[in-house]
Amino acid sequence: MLVNNPYQAYQENQVQTLSQEKLVLMLYDGALRFCRQGLAAVEEKDYAAVSKNLGRAEDILSELMVTLNREVGDIAENLFKLYEFMYRHLVQANVKKSANMINEVIDLLRQLRDTWEEATKVYQTHDYRTRVGMSRQG
Repeated sequence: MLVNNPYQAYQENQVQTLSQEKLVLMLYDGALRFCRQGLAAVEEKDYAAVSKNLGRAEDILSELMVTLNREVGDIAENLFKLYEFMYRHLVQANVKKSANMINEVIDLLRQLRDTWEEATKVYQTHDYRTRVGMSRQG
């Protein structure tokens, strides 16, 4: 596909070359951003914006569910169930225009995001040490 806008081409290239770890982090950040925008819209009683933003957060959660390799074990299966819970919770929050329900999802997403970021740092440190032969102690 030919892209006429150089900025758009740059953005697409940036996303396509991200590591899997950074891409998941970006998805969490996006879901959080849209949930917060949906929450602000609830408070402003802008119900079209609530639906738009919560829908975008739901789309991100769907992407996280679809791309999750559930065959790797219980952690992945439990993570899928958590994504599914948050998705359904946002659907209900949208119907009810419930700030409390949105905040519950924001809290869960923030915890997942922070845990993922920390795990990524540990993985990258371990991976670097392994590549440069620093994995042996002694």
